[in-house]
Amino acid sequence: MSKPELVVAPLTPFSSDLRVDAAALQREIDYVIADCGATMVVAAGVEAQEYTYLGLAERKDLIRLTLECVAGRCPVMVGISHPSFKIAIELAHYAHGLGAHAVQMLAPLRPFGGPPTERDLVAYFEAVAGASPLPMTLYLNAGPGADVSIAATIAIARIDKVRYIKESSRDLARVSRLIVEIDHAGHARYFTTVQMLLATLALGGSGATMPPPAAEIARQVIDAFIAGDYERAAQIQLQFALFPSRWMHRGLTATMKTAMGLIGLPVGSMYPPYVSLDAAETAALADFLKTTVLAKRLNQHAHA
Repeated sequence: MSKPELVVAPLTPFSSDLRVDAAALQREIDYVIADCGATMVVAAGVEAQEYTYLGLAERKDLIRLTLECVAGRCPVMVGISHPSFKIAIELAHYAHGLGAHAVQMLAPLRPFGGPPTERDLVAYFEAVAGASPLPMTLYLNAGPGADVSIAATIAIARIDKVRYIKESSRDLARVSRLIVEIDHAGHARYFTTVQMLLATLALGGSGATMPPPAAEIARQVIDAFIAGDYERAAQIQLQFALFPSRWMHRGLTATMKTAMGLIGLPVGSMYPPYVSLDAAETAALADFLKTTVLAKRLNQHAHA
């Protein structure tokens, strides 16, 4: 069995003129690699990264900048999600030209309305896979993307070029079955998310994908699990019982951006017109983070 991996999606820092703040992104990626122990970095691939606000040229700039900031220290997976399979293919070739390791694509909704069928989804992934020069990740995130059935997920995982699955649900019945039918069966490596991390490791999944600073907590869960210290792994995993769920009415991005500011690694505000946590919510989050493995960072920043 392969060692569990931690795939990290850096939050996108925007300056006051709504351009990507290159210096802030560099600081964040340095942290993601050095302190979160990312085994792979995602470039403009998940909705928490706010890439959907960018035009195609700006999105390509963010992808390029992310790869430059990583500078070969770990593999990079590039987001190519787009309603048009032709643009997804264009982005796949762009990522390949920059030296990316893999691409990631959200299971798409049908642009003309109605939920996609299994045939729709398989045909879409086959169309991109047939022209992509890189291995592909099926990104499952119902809401911005399609709600993909277990049968359709397995069917897509059997496409030769689909090597990774990123599952965003917190459904243990679904996750445990797909770990067995996809990861254990050798079709693709199966990754979950924050709340499912320890369960995924225990069931033999490949790891998880998440933004910072949750990724720093996750790294300690993974390291404890690998060391066989399952009690410590469970104690740290319990930090995810409330974080980020207690603040999720503001959204994952808002919660994580606020947390990054609290530990001294600011990544800017939400892309307007959306807003972050208010003062009371920020204070409550700060109090909670003092009870987590991020406490030292929080305290150092508070006394800086």
